[in-house]
Amino acid sequence: MKNVFTLLFFMMTFFVMNAQSLVELKKMKSDIETKVAPIQTQVDGYKAEIDAINGKIAAFPGWYKGAFGTLGANFSGRNQWFSAGDLKDSRATTILGSFNAFANNIETKYFWRNSGSLNLGWQKLKTNKESTAKFEPVADILNITSLFGYNLTSKLAASALGEYRTSVIRNFNDPGYLDLGVGLTYTPMKNMIIVFHPLNYNFIFSKDDSKFTPSLGCKIVGDYRTEIVKGINWRTNLTGFFSYKNSDPSLHNGTWTNWFGFNLYKGIGVGAEFGLRFSEQEINELQNYYTVGLSYKL
Repeated sequence: MKNVFTLLFFMMTFFVMNAQSLVELKKMKSDIETKVAPIQTQVDGYKAEIDAINGKIAAFPGWYKGAFGTLGANFSGRNQWFSAGDLKDSRATTILGSFNAFANNIETKYFWRNSGSLNLGWQKLKTNKESTAKFEPVADILNITSLFGYNLTSKLAASALGEYRTSVIRNFNDPGYLDLGVGLTYTPMKNMIIVFHPLNYNFIFSKDDSKFTPSLGCKIVGDYRTEIVKGINWRTNLTGFFSYKNSDPSLHNGTWTNWFGFNLYKGIGVGAEFGLRFSEQEINELQNYYTVGLSYKL
């Protein structure tokens, strides 16, 4: 019985000592936070001033450039996993990557906006029945855009647009889409543009000329980029072509792409890209793709 009381005494003493240590540590933390508070207020004030100066710098004419990319990979394997059916013994490897860049020259009288995006992906699926397996492309998109505009007002400009879209891994330029057109560009804010070109010709390069038909039509483009909250960036781009020619399948096409970047440390973070596309000349269904992985912003 004496040993039990002795054990209880030591346990109580241990808990009391730990409780005292915890109280002391919390008090030390509180004291440090109190000392840092005035300095943190000054730091926040300087940061606000720097952000304001950066905003003024961004308003000056000149070239503005930037780039960011996303790399994702997925590895999976199964060994006698019954519910997978024919793939109960298999290995799958998927590698996806996207790269986006822009170079804009913003002047008082005119602007020249250039952007490019590349999305590539490969997948290899190997089963025990196969002796060899190769990486096959699962994502393959190249898009280049160049927009020139002469300002009529502070927000409205007469403009000319060139846009090219194709694949690069397989069937390069088959099909390849080239839009050339003129019209107006509306810039309601610095990070948003809306292009309306009622005179646009959609050239299509393809070995199957009977299916892919070029035509005259109207080109509409919308592009917007912003920082949703600190460290989370979003860019969305919608481009559509509406043909003036009646045809079956329809000659209209449109692509809506969204990019998200979550900055974790000095430009390194998590990136996601998601795209939707409709083109009856390619396939009479809504197409989509996505890429998620590590990202880096230059």
